[in-house]
Amino acid sequence: MTTIMRENLKLYIDGAWVDPVEPRVLDVENPATETVAGRISLGSAADVDRAVTAARRAFPAWSRTSREERLAILQRVIAEYTKRAADLAAAVTEEMGAPAKFAARAQVPSGLGHLTQAAKILETFSFREERGASLILKEPIGVCGFITPWNWPLNQILCKVAPALATGCTMVLKPSEIAPFSATILAEVLHAAGVPKGVFNLVHGDGPTVGAAISAHPGIDLVSFTGSTRAGIEVARAAALTVKKVVQELGGKSPNIVVDDAAFAEGVRRGVVEMMRNTGQSCTAPSRMLVPASRMEEAITVAKEAAAKTTVGDPTGNAHIGPVVSKAQFDKIQGLIKTGIDEGANLVAGGLGRPEGLDKGYYVRPTVFANVKNEMTIAREEIFGPVLVIIPYDDLEQAITIANDTEYGLAGYVQAADKEKAREIAGRIRAGQIAINGALPDNGAPFGGYKKSGNGREWGAEGFTELLEIKAVAGG
Repeated sequence: MTTIMRENLKLYIDGAWVDPVEPRVLDVENPATETVAGRISLGSAADVDRAVTAARRAFPAWSRTSREERLAILQRVIAEYTKRAADLAAAVTEEMGAPAKFAARAQVPSGLGHLTQAAKILETFSFREERGASLILKEPIGVCGFITPWNWPLNQILCKVAPALATGCTMVLKPSEIAPFSATILAEVLHAAGVPKGVFNLVHGDGPTVGAAISAHPGIDLVSFTGSTRAGIEVARAAALTVKKVVQELGGKSPNIVVDDAAFAEGVRRGVVEMMRNTGQSCTAPSRMLVPASRMEEAITVAKEAAAKTTVGDPTGNAHIGPVVSKAQFDKIQGLIKTGIDEGANLVAGGLGRPEGLDKGYYVRPTVFANVKNEMTIAREEIFGPVLVIIPYDDLEQAITIANDTEYGLAGYVQAADKEKAREIAGRIRAGQIAINGALPDNGAPFGGYKKSGNGREWGAEGFTELLEIKAVAGG
């Protein structure tokens, strides 16, 4: 008999844990063991109505709080979040399979980074300015609907929630039903920090029910969605009927241009390591590595070695990567690996099936394809697993052309010994965030995509701006 470890059967609405209007329970699976890790209650459109009502009721008072009042709340949230860091990390490991060390050192700190950055920006952010004869005011947009994914659960929630708190917005959050436990703990954190009732509301549920209700709700002024491009299109369609603002961070198929110079081997190695991070389940993953055709064999040798050193296993142990999040994700990745083989790509590491010795859990072999053509399926579709494709180029002009030959534009990477050359290449990649030589993400810089990778920006001061209406006052 399965032991239910986590029972998250209530929703957080108007400052209290409440039963859903319609009882509907979902088992949440641990992807490492394929067993039930806990249960949540799935909300409904009626629960979204309750949450929106609470958020709208809270908005007038919360939107008029002072900068100092909101800073004090954020500092209390940071303190409570820090107290619960170990609980949050354990939840992330259990719900989506992140290795324990990675959950503690990357997943949980990424959320904390957005909280601390929001507080820092709030200290000096200008909500009003005199411009000629007019006064320009930046005012909170109202009630925000946030729909977030499972791959970086705390990062994706807090890059929305933290600036919303800072700018005086109220909100309704629907986290992924695949990875809901960390969101429940976060709601406990916000409650313990004294966030006023109705300012933050949590409604668990699936996309077709709760996500659709949030997107279409006339009482929500902005919907911010992170997830697949397919789902983002549906959110935008539903939102269009009420003419609400839509901010989207969607899919990616990010190029990683490795320049032909003395740093070539290290650039290839770094690219493989970054690709496998978070088991390849990052929308910004550098999944298309572009290398000079003349050095393809060297790239293969380095990439094979780096992939072989990427250990896969129980996320509570010391493996570099754990399982992918679900059977559906595992099956999709396996299907795309098979498609890569069938289309004639050169499989140089990994491949079909689980790694040796792992017969349970959704584990994928760290996989590298070489001599890939950019028109192949594995170079076009977002795989969202530990699968790297290496594409040859003849010169940098061709590399940039190939890099931009994608419907996505979320991120890009450049590996080059010459910093000025790297920045020149970065400036020509049509994507919203470019990393040079392994640079880490900067919470203070804007994040978002070109093309089908979305619209609007999160993170930094730009993340504040998305949540503000602009009012011009003339005369006086």
